[in-house]
Amino acid sequence: MAARYVLDSFALMALFQEEPGAAKVQELLAGAQRGEHELYMSVVNLGEMVYTVGNRRGLEASQEALAAADQLPIEIVGVDRPLALSAARLKAASGIGYADCFVAALAQRLGGAVVTGDPHFRQVEHLVAVEWLPSADTQ
Repeated sequence: MAARYVLDSFALMALFQEEPGAAKVQELLAGAQRGEHELYMSVVNLGEMVYTVGNRRGLEASQEALAAADQLPIEIVGVDRPLALSAARLKAASGIGYADCFVAALAQRLGGAVVTGDPHFRQVEHLVAVEWLPSADTQ
């Protein structure tokens, strides 16, 4: 079975804004294109990326980012009751942001690793594997 990675909005933001983690995200995307592994993202975190881009660069930029994301080899996973309840349990146990909990809950469900550079995920490393991206703070 191919390795599975669940992207946090941080990963797409790094890619679209050419931040330090962009090269690693590009590497993961290329590997997914070749069938070496699978990439997933919760629709909640896709929405998080869209509103973050919108807040930083405006509506047109957020629409462009969404259109670009739709072209990537990432399976966008909807939220069902079990995933929402898993995210709620993670929120109660860890205190990290609720949107972040959807990344971790989906990674747990799929037996995959979270891909992020968000330091808040250090609080759930004992619960889910994390593939760390470099961030501006670590450069």
